[in-house]
Amino acid sequence: MDSQPSLSTSQDLGDSQLAGDSQLTGDSQLTGDSQLVDDSDPSDPLSLALLQQHPALPTPPTPLSDSYTHHSPTPSSGLPEFPGGRRRYMIGIDEAGRGPALGPMVYAAAYCPVDWEELAGLGFNDSKVLSAATRAALLSTLSSHPQHLGWSVRVLSPSSISRGMLSRPPTNLNVQAQSATVHLIRAVYAAGLDIAEIYVDALGPSVPYQAYLQGLFPQAEVTVKPKADALYPIVGAASVAAKTCRDAWMERWVYEEPGMPRSRSLAAPTAAASTEAAPADEQEQEQEQPTEHLGSGYPSDPKTQSWLATRLERTFGYPRLVRFSWAPVRLAMEKHGHAVKWIDDNQASVVRSFASATGRDKGRCGLAKDLGLRSVADI
Repeated sequence: MDSQPSLSTSQDLGDSQLAGDSQLTGDSQLTGDSQLVDDSDPSDPLSLALLQQHPALPTPPTPLSDSYTHHSPTPSSGLPEFPGGRRRYMIGIDEAGRGPALGPMVYAAAYCPVDWEELAGLGFNDSKVLSAATRAALLSTLSSHPQHLGWSVRVLSPSSISRGMLSRPPTNLNVQAQSATVHLIRAVYAAGLDIAEIYVDALGPSVPYQAYLQGLFPQAEVTVKPKADALYPIVGAASVAAKTCRDAWMERWVYEEPGMPRSRSLAAPTAAASTEAAPADEQEQEQEQPTEHLGSGYPSDPKTQSWLATRLERTFGYPRLVRFSWAPVRLAMEKHGHAVKWIDDNQASVVRSFASATGRDKGRCGLAKDLGLRSVADI
């Protein structure tokens, strides 16, 4: 029997088969050769686990120029050559970073045999109710059972999110999220795993979304529920993978823009280093770990607002860290950026733009007419 492809790290490959070992490949290679200057507290467990060791991030750190996908090694118990026959798998899907105006949105999948009883005792849960130290430990746990437990992340860069939402017609965030979910599930199927059950944290109304996914994957039983990360440990594992990956990108962000520091990291211990779980009243909304300068990344955060106010370049806007499609960002650019007047702003109608030229415009090239160029003799 032919061997199945192993899961690996890839750029935006769509539905194509994923193969390789640990390379970043695809339609837009992550680029950059600058080194990250890590001036955070070396005893900070989050810094140790995420800044230095997160397996889903490129080493050395590079700018996040486009979306990409990372996969752990394919669990061997799901492959045909496993002693005693391969086992049927379940997969959980969750995300981190839908709401913030800064940084990537990360979708994650975790997968293991349906009958793997050890999963319940590993401590996976909704990442928002876990301390940073616990998440860091569980990140290690994700890779500690390669025979049975695997995981993948789909990292949607801020630029990709903005490009989709600002295109015509726009690709809204829900559609981008659905595409990321389907991409992850199909990649696991492509690796040769027999998926029997799919659990997804609800994205809006759960009933139509479940019907949509069930239609795409009729060979598996699909369950879409709110708070699925707290109900199903496999979704909790995906929640940890997504949250730690997004936090790592935020802490290891490498700027490409002139005038910005080439890299950023924690300047002092923050809430990200807390060893206590988040209060119950803060768990309804995903709590992005705040940093000294960026805040949580949510537009309502005063620290994030302050950062956005000081980082606007009036001609080119914001660094790639920012999602240009978010309403507060667009409004800030319209209010404080240089005004732009397009040559067709005063166009009375679309029909007039196709009308035949008359008078002095007749026979002149389009560029001369658009720019309003005239002969010196006419001045």
